[in-house]
Amino acid sequence: MAERWSGAGRNHAGLLGRPTLLTWCGAVLLLAAAVVAGVWRRHELAQAFALIARVRVPQLMVAVAAEALSMACFAAVPRRLLRAGGVRWSLRRTGVIVVAANAVAGALPGGAALAGAWTFRQLHRRGVDPALAAAVLVCAGALSALGLGIVIVVGLATLGATGAAAVLRPVADLLGLALLVGLVLLVLSRLAGFRAALRRCWDRAGRRSARVDRAERALARVAEQIRSLRPGPRTWLRPAVFALLNWLFDVACLIACLWALGVGVPWHGILLAYGLTQIPGSLRLTPGSLGVIEASLSVLLVWSGLAPGSAIAATLLYRALSFWALQPVGWACWIGVTLHPDRPGAPDPPPPPHV
Repeated sequence: MAERWSGAGRNHAGLLGRPTLLTWCGAVLLLAAAVVAGVWRRHELAQAFALIARVRVPQLMVAVAAEALSMACFAAVPRRLLRAGGVRWSLRRTGVIVVAANAVAGALPGGAALAGAWTFRQLHRRGVDPALAAAVLVCAGALSALGLGIVIVVGLATLGATGAAAVLRPVADLLGLALLVGLVLLVLSRLAGFRAALRRCWDRAGRRSARVDRAERALARVAEQIRSLRPGPRTWLRPAVFALLNWLFDVACLIACLWALGVGVPWHGILLAYGLTQIPGSLRLTPGSLGVIEASLSVLLVWSGLAPGSAIAATLLYRALSFWALQPVGWACWIGVTLHPDRPGAPDPPPPPHV
């Protein structure tokens, strides 16, 4: 489940575009590379399919339950943020839109942009103030990124004093540098002089470009809406916890897939392998990041100690549950949400068609 909330909500600020020709060409090249790699590794693929054919059903049901809980936490993040803005929706109502947006994100290269724009329209269509809708999507994306960062940092900590730890030391240094820069900017933002200088640069850029000026006005409304959310740690703690649980339950799905295949779990490297896979996967360079996630996760699992056939089998089974199984459900939700004349203040829409 690599899309999550990355990039969501920026369309309201005029910063979002459709997938370009370059994006499509890159997607075709990546898919072609995946096909070539599959032919080259056909023996490992044969071993993987032999493992999948002997999958243990009870353990597979655990993986399915973990993925369902991941999606529930995924929907709980915007639901809690909407509640902080004074909009009370049920988990089912939010979940239908979230699952539909996830399907849209997996359909095209750069699908996260289309999913963010579609989600914004559906929230606005159902009576959510445009600034609040954009603020919810931006905050959900930020909290999701924070949760993934925690997963990667914990993964680095659990890696231990292995040879791989030395190889990945630059990753840890980069994360530490990003954290330090963030803390410095947070401290500087408390200074009135720094804020005034930043505002002057901001206004000067807006006067030079009408497009930048429109983006600045939209971003200012979004920032004002974020500040208007009810203060207090509970306002941000609960959605942050749900964002982290979203990733952790998705990791649990991967672990349960290994269990269902009878493959030993590489506990020292599983979190890092999963977390690093989500970074290129979130770019949506191909539809559903096909080939990108499969190649990245398989390589990282092999690096963690699994045999190539076992790593490929676990990756394919995990992707079948976390991506392919959700696509028909998501598009059924998309049809129901798009066609249902849900008015502001109307009750929750009926459940999506059974898939």
